[in-house]
Amino acid sequence: MVKMSLDPVQVMSGQVKELKVAPSSNGDSRGSWEEKEEFNQDCLGLTTKPKSVTGRRARKVEGGVFFPKPENAVTIAVSSRVLFRTEREQKVFEQKGVEEYLRYQIEHENEPFSPGPAFPFVKALETVNARLRELYPQSEELFDIVLVTYNHAHVGIRLINTINHHNLFIERFCMTGGSSPIGYLKAWHTNLYLSADADKVREALAEGIAAATMFMPEKMTEVSESQLRVAFDGDAVLFSDESERIFKAHGLDKFFEHEREHEDTLLDHGPLKGFLEALGKLQKKFYAKGQRLDCPIRTYLVTARSAASSGIRALKTLRAWGLEIDEALFLAGAPKGPMLEKIRPHIYFDDQMFHVEGAAEMGTIAAHVPYGIAQNHNPKKNTSLSK
Repeated sequence: MVKMSLDPVQVMSGQVKELKVAPSSNGDSRGSWEEKEEFNQDCLGLTTKPKSVTGRRARKVEGGVFFPKPENAVTIAVSSRVLFRTEREQKVFEQKGVEEYLRYQIEHENEPFSPGPAFPFVKALETVNARLRELYPQSEELFDIVLVTYNHAHVGIRLINTINHHNLFIERFCMTGGSSPIGYLKAWHTNLYLSADADKVREALAEGIAAATMFMPEKMTEVSESQLRVAFDGDAVLFSDESERIFKAHGLDKFFEHEREHEDTLLDHGPLKGFLEALGKLQKKFYAKGQRLDCPIRTYLVTARSAASSGIRALKTLRAWGLEIDEALFLAGAPKGPMLEKIRPHIYFDDQMFHVEGAAEMGTIAAHVPYGIAQNHNPKKNTSLSK
């Protein structure tokens, strides 16, 4: 059985546990992300004097850097609980309450959080931005990263200290003090929202915002520092779940028959089509400068579809949309994990927890898109935890 780390989130085999949402103060709504453990106050150091940040690096901001208008940028909203590892603080909140939690955060505000599962992805976005600024110094077509958190403003000091410590270029915060961030995501023109809270991800998807629940694998594959790599499943991620509904209801033979009969009929769009479009728009800026072979963005389609029997419709749909996928892997039902291990993406999106777990087993940062008919077919199994 696949084991996936609880830091910062927990995965069940084949199913994300239903969350009982309650107001939280650390990144997202509080849910039963992990089994309760005995609270160890000494271990958490609640009574110790705050430690100073060691090895803090001066944050370099080039002169003349401007902040793009949200409507011109590719806006990535990231929860503090997936950008950083905050499980210890979450435990303080859940077991001691909000006042003790705030006191703990203030006492430890000079201690930076460790990187979470979204951290390599965000660093890769910044690498792309650096290349874009070199080629287009005045362009606002950049990635714009917004840190979204349920936290009280007092916790912002620790978050800022952490961002400076890790030399991240994140200037836009959305600190909601326990309120839902979804309305703010729309105001930011958000192209992608990454969170540890499955309920908020579903809420964002319902509002037409591309979103996914992030998970950290027990082991992490080393990823490129010079090229952003994003991998997508096809059905119910880039495309609608129309074909998947046929498969679930009538089986594989009917699915193949349906795809052959409709190979010239475009698939409807899925929840992450817009994000792929945004990536493609930035890729074309590098192509225009003759850098197609040295583009710092690379995209992948990793689908369980078979090429000959059902791949034509998917490829024709992408072509009709004007979207390019750099690499397309039609696996005909083979496990995706080994392929993703070779790709080494910064993030992989899939609508089925089975594939998310398979990716994580091989060390890939995987994100669940809770959309489509597959959400009704995830069997409930016992939770497998890695402490």
